[in-house]
Amino acid sequence: MAMQETINIEDVTNEENQIRQNIYNLLAHLFRQAPDQDALNWLATLEVEGDEQSPGMAAAWSVLKLSASKTTPIQAADEYQLLFIGVGRGEVMPFGSWYLTGSLMELPLVSLRQDLRRLGFERQQDTKEPEDHIAALLEVMAMLVEEGDVPEQKTFFNRHIAPWFEGLCDDTKRAEAAVFYTAVAELAKQFLTIEKISFTQRPW
Repeated sequence: MAMQETINIEDVTNEENQIRQNIYNLLAHLFRQAPDQDALNWLATLEVEGDEQSPGMAAAWSVLKLSASKTTPIQAADEYQLLFIGVGRGEVMPFGSWYLTGSLMELPLVSLRQDLRRLGFERQQDTKEPEDHIAALLEVMAMLVEEGDVPEQKTFFNRHIAPWFEGLCDDTKRAEAAVFYTAVAELAKQFLTIEKISFTQRPW
């Protein structure tokens, strides 16, 4: 009986981690680039279930699903351009250094690069953005979740995402150009808040 309980607990943990990894990858993709028609169709047909433990998360999924069903790829691309790129700069700067220091390419980026080297991650030569772009950080978290090293996940999250994700999400939701990305930002805020609380409650 004890063996069966252990196996069941491991199965649940593996399933939860797969879900976490998938959400990190989804958010990374949406913050990296505007969704195409396939991505919008997939989001629009999601089966959203109620969650008594995380009602905010369930509500965020429902709003994202509805928003995706009303958004075209051209609208999403135009919105992404205005929000995160713009002429000179977009309405929102999705970089850790910007939120932590008010400038780009500052000490938080130096610290991040040190951690990335320690973890064995190398910068892709065709990547234009600094490594503290929120999409890049979410991609790293997805890979750390896949590797299963919870202490490393906790350390990376607390150092490089926790201090500023709420500001980014709130600014995105308030941005004049935000429509579809209002829903993306709310999902990100709900999910990353759950992650933050979970890491706080872990003993290591």
